[in-house]
Amino acid sequence: MDSFGRQEDPEGTGERQRSLTAALLSPSLLEAIPDAIVAVNQQGIILQANSQTEAMFGYPREELVGQRIEILVPESFRKQHRHHRDKFAEQPKARRMGPGLDLRGRRRDGSEFPVEISLSPVPTDNGIVVLSAIRDVSDRKRIEAELQRAHQELSERKDRQLWEYQNRLSLIVDSSQDAIIGKDLDGIITHWNKGAERIYGYSAEEVIGKPITLLAPADRQDEIPGILESIRNGQRVEHFETVRVTKDGQHLHVSISISPIHDANGEVIGASTIARNTTAQRKAEDQLRQSQKMEAVGRLAGGIAHDFNNILGIITMCAELLRTHVTSEDLPQELIGHIRDASKRGAALTRQLLAFSRKQPTQPKVVDLNERLKEVCKLLRPLMGEDVKVTLVPRAELAFVRADPAQLDQILLNLAVNSRDAMPRGGKFIIETATSEFDEEFVRQHPPMKPGRYVMLAVSDNGTGMNESTRSRIFEPFFTTKESGKGTGLGLATVYGIVQQSGGHIWVYSEPDRGTTFKVYLPNADTEAGMAGEAEDEPVLRRGDGRTILLVEDDPVIRSLTRRMLDEQGYSVVEAGDGKSAVALAQSNPDHIDLVLTDVVMHGMSGPELVLHLMESHPETHFLYMSGYTGELVASHELSAGVTLLEKPFTRASLLGTVQAALH
Repeated sequence: MDSFGRQEDPEGTGERQRSLTAALLSPSLLEAIPDAIVAVNQQGIILQANSQTEAMFGYPREELVGQRIEILVPESFRKQHRHHRDKFAEQPKARRMGPGLDLRGRRRDGSEFPVEISLSPVPTDNGIVVLSAIRDVSDRKRIEAELQRAHQELSERKDRQLWEYQNRLSLIVDSSQDAIIGKDLDGIITHWNKGAERIYGYSAEEVIGKPITLLAPADRQDEIPGILESIRNGQRVEHFETVRVTKDGQHLHVSISISPIHDANGEVIGASTIARNTTAQRKAEDQLRQSQKMEAVGRLAGGIAHDFNNILGIITMCAELLRTHVTSEDLPQELIGHIRDASKRGAALTRQLLAFSRKQPTQPKVVDLNERLKEVCKLLRPLMGEDVKVTLVPRAELAFVRADPAQLDQILLNLAVNSRDAMPRGGKFIIETATSEFDEEFVRQHPPMKPGRYVMLAVSDNGTGMNESTRSRIFEPFFTTKESGKGTGLGLATVYGIVQQSGGHIWVYSEPDRGTTFKVYLPNADTEAGMAGEAEDEPVLRRGDGRTILLVEDDPVIRSLTRRMLDEQGYSVVEAGDGKSAVALAQSNPDHIDLVLTDVVMHGMSGPELVLHLMESHPETHFLYMSGYTGELVASHELSAGVTLLEKPFTRASLLGTVQAALH
């Protein structure tokens, strides 16, 4: 059993798996993909499906989840299906299973139809989850058969007028939503359907007679000769994933299948290309991979911060105790000061890591973002330098958000430092606010956002900008483009964590030599709650006057140092190394425990379990938690209501002040 009475799971695998599976199977992610998407575990059980699956197969989603995947496969094809599944399990890698395999699906009413399937393995802590993208290719097969039949008729019945067949072909291919393009062996476009016009933006009059290279971006031009050579040799090109350019310059991800066209003598005279726009699917897959990566890095960062906090706690308390026993004239006092300063810097580093991993305790308040930015801008102008013009444009009249004010300042300062480094010769730094309303359609295209009203904070510069490679990694901890010694790589990682923890989202737009814009969206706050007041000044410390404190901490060094600080302040301390020992001590001192100071996560009985137990037997006793890894516990409401939390590492003043506040 773990410290909360659950089955032992020392690495938090179950919780992480639930979190990761929820991210993988997020409806907003699955709905962004135009194909039917079915998520299946290693045992072949359906975990999730999107609405396109319901429409294609006729099953409601709740009826599919929990069923075996064979429910969607005709009985005559199940043996073949199991063969392909076993083969995939041997080498689980992304692959497409095309029409050459003659795959078929089965609807709820028993009818069958031809399909193509794309398989994407997604590693999780409990094994592989397979995302199956299923495409109904009934229309494509019908079109291909009609095309072949029509071309055959053209060669066999030369007495028919050519325009009749051309008209027939046009009617067939124009019914497809995919782009269907005909070209000769030199790559000159000979046919262009309505689907091609919708996808690429060109009309038939604009492209017929022009080379197919018109659609290829500059870095993909060398693909065309190889494809044409394959067609001349009578070979098909199946599901070729590439990038093509629209009339207005947009780059689209497309999946292309190309078939040679033969004349009556079997000679290849051209080719027909069927292209599907897969940009939305690729975007959703990329977001899924990025979400997985950031989740894994966040767990690592949080774990490091937790362990490092315990080490810093020992260093900090040793320095605090030494400071009270060394006179100010001694050289050691100066050295102790250096130790304390280094500990503070280390604690700041762990706070950044915890912010990234969304495990940093916060003090959210309703904040007028416009007013907050006015104050922060006073600090920014000298920070940015005289050669950078700082401009604040509050386009949102009301910009109230619920967030930690200090963390809002940290977001803007970190982004400002990043922009300043990108403008070594000066430039413009622009801060804007605005409000946005995002509906269901928008959030399906921008997972994992939720519908609702948001306040946008946009920060822009006209500096050096970033390429795609850099932009994809900027939020990773310790990733930096600065030279050695000039950056920790935690600034933007901290921003990312704060925004996520505040329930918001952040996007970056940047191109080399064109500057950068960060857009932070935070949920709009209800202002009726009013603005929270400023934090109170630190109280004057009083003597303990013999009050008894039960100290419960499983780390012997931290326990010893904490006891010493409390002893020197006049408290009577009884210590225990775990929850069970603490219960025994409390039972032997039923009337003499004024405060229980306990760690949260301990072996055996946890801090919250101990508090709940002692609240019944010691109703007059006060309670105080301490922990260096608090975020997950606070977020999951494991702590007892009304019990204060002391964050590790703590100084002597923060320990004694929090204890005093808990007692009084």
